[in-house]
Amino acid sequence: MIHGAPLVLTFTAAIGTGVAAGVFFTFDSFVMPGLRRLPAPQGIAAMQSINVTALRPPFMLELFGSAALCAVLIVIAIANWSEPYSGYLLAGGLAYIAGAVILTGAFHVPRNNALMAVDPETPAAAEYWTRYLREWTAGNVFRTLLCATGSGLLIAGLRAG
Repeated sequence: MIHGAPLVLTFTAAIGTGVAAGVFFTFDSFVMPGLRRLPAPQGIAAMQSINVTALRPPFMLELFGSAALCAVLIVIAIANWSEPYSGYLLAGGLAYIAGAVILTGAFHVPRNNALMAVDPETPAAAEYWTRYLREWTAGNVFRTLLCATGSGLLIAGLRAG
């Protein structure tokens, strides 16, 4: 039975991972489609601004705080492997970390950094913007699914425990 600190940590992580999935889903559902509708220079400038404001403490705390909770839950799952909730906590924590931390760091951050160097007013910017939108959004769909899966698995762990 899951109880005490593991229960509180799992509950908190399930909420945090769900919030992160919601943030990423927001980009999939209307932020990126809205930016796509703008002329390339305006869309690029808007995304450059979003990328700066995303690095502020509220989002960073949510994103990486949830990852830290998931890392703790992975350790708890391994230490309590015979418990019925352990597999859910392990899989949920790994799914979230893979999506929110690894995919973000390896895939989205390099694209965002490259976009920051683009002058929106140059002729090459429009071509770059088209490729950026396609690649970034495709990766974000996968990131959203991993985070949502992580949240669902943590919730399943609460139910199993």
